[in-house]
Amino acid sequence: MAKEQKIYACTACKAEFSKWSGQCPTCQEWNTITESTVVPSARGKRYAGYAGIPAMVQSMAEVQTESAPRFSTDMSELDRVLGGGLVPGSVVLIGGDPGVGKSTCLLQVSCNLSQTKKVLYVTGEESPQQIAMRAKRLGLHEQSMLLLAETQVEHICDTALRDSPDVIVIDSIQTMQVAESQSAPGSVSQVRESAAQLTQFAKQTGTAIFLVGHVTKTGDIAGPRVLEHIIDVVCYIEGNNSRFRLVRAVKNRFGAVNELGVFAMTEKGLREVSNPSAIFLSRLEDPMPGSVVMVVWEGSRPLLVQMQALVDQSYAENPRRVVVGLEHNRLAMLLAVLHKHGGLSTYNQDVFANVVGGVKVVETGADLPLLMSVVSSMKDKPLPQDLVVFGEVGLAGEIRPVSSGEDRLREAAKHGFRRAVVPKDNAPRKGIKGLDIHTVQTLSEALEVF
Repeated sequence: MAKEQKIYACTACKAEFSKWSGQCPTCQEWNTITESTVVPSARGKRYAGYAGIPAMVQSMAEVQTESAPRFSTDMSELDRVLGGGLVPGSVVLIGGDPGVGKSTCLLQVSCNLSQTKKVLYVTGEESPQQIAMRAKRLGLHEQSMLLLAETQVEHICDTALRDSPDVIVIDSIQTMQVAESQSAPGSVSQVRESAAQLTQFAKQTGTAIFLVGHVTKTGDIAGPRVLEHIIDVVCYIEGNNSRFRLVRAVKNRFGAVNELGVFAMTEKGLREVSNPSAIFLSRLEDPMPGSVVMVVWEGSRPLLVQMQALVDQSYAENPRRVVVGLEHNRLAMLLAVLHKHGGLSTYNQDVFANVVGGVKVVETGADLPLLMSVVSSMKDKPLPQDLVVFGEVGLAGEIRPVSSGEDRLREAAKHGFRRAVVPKDNAPRKGIKGLDIHTVQTLSEALEVF
C-alpha cells in the first residue's frame, strides 16, 4: 500500500534529503529547511500480479482446478444466491434501494460469521455506536466482531494486514476514497480506484469482502459500470414496498445467475422463508376471475406465483396497459396475438396485470398464464383454484416449451395442484401422480381447455 513519506528540502541550495537536520548538510545554511509530505503512486504495484500471484505465463495443465473451499454464511437462502456459500478471496456487491435492508443483512451475516471467523466491519456512513445499537435492537450480541470507522482505503488495507480478518464488510463503497485521487468520495474515479484496490487486496490475501452499493433513481448501482465488472458477485435486494425481500444475483463467477433468495423483513431483521412458493399463493374460499397460478423458474428452483389481470371498459382515447412485475412491451405483443389467433380484442379495454408478492418475472413461461388471466377477466369466468399454467406464446399463436417443465409440474403437485395446462413438449414421459395434465400446441387449443 502507498504510504506517506516526509521530504525535507533546502530553500537556499534546493537540495533534498529524507532526514531532518537543523542545518543544511549541503550548503551549511540554517533555518532554510522546509518539510513536505509525498504520497508515492502505487499504480504499478497495484496492478502487478493482480490476482494474487506474480505475473507469469502458465500452461492450462499447471493451473490448479480444485473447487474453491466455500464456507456458509449461516443463511441458507443467501448461500443459495452466492452459489453454495462464500468463496475466500471473492468480492460481493450488495445493492438495493435506501432502506431495503442492505446494512441489516450484512450485519446479520457478520455476526453469524464472527462465531467461527474473524470479521471486520468497516463503516463509512455510521458510527460504531450506531452499528452496536442496531445489533442490539436485532438481538445480535456477538462481541467478537471488529468495528472500524474509516473511509481511507489505504488505512483499511493496512489495518486488515495487521489484524488478518477472514471477512471484511465495506459499508459503503461510495464513501471510500484513495489518497492519490483528488476527487470527492462517490465520484467515478474514487469508486473505481477504491474497488480496484480492495479487489486486489482480496485476491492477494484470500479475504472475502462484502461491498454495500448505493443505487441511482433508475435502480442501477451508483458509480462507473466498470465497478460491476471488477468484482465477482453482484446481488440486488428487491421488495422495498412489501414485507418480503428478494435477493437476486445478476452476476456470479462462482455459481448460477438469477438465483433468488427469499426473506421476510421482521423487527428482528431478515428471516429466511423456507417455502417461498407458499407466501406468493393466496388460496381464497371462492375462485375469482382474472387470477391463475403459474410456475416460474428462478435460478435453480421452481417458484409458484399468482398472476392477476383486470380487463375493464376504457373511456379514454388510448386504452391503458399497466403491468407490475412483467415487461410492458410483452403485454402489448401478447394482446395482439390474442386478437389475431384467439379472436378476442382488447382495443377498447384497459388491461392491468400484476404478479402477486412483488416478484419480477423475466422469463417467457409467464406468457400463457398472462393470457389465461386476461381471458378469465374479460369473460368474468374464474379459473379452477387447483390449476397451474406455464408456457411461452409465439407470434404465430404456437405454445412453445420452457426449461425444466417436469420439475415445475412436480413442484405444483407437491403444493396440492391437480390440473395443469402446459406446452405439449413439456409433457412428462411417465406422468405425475395426482396431476391431470392438459397439453396444448396452439393458443386456440388453450382457450378450448379454458
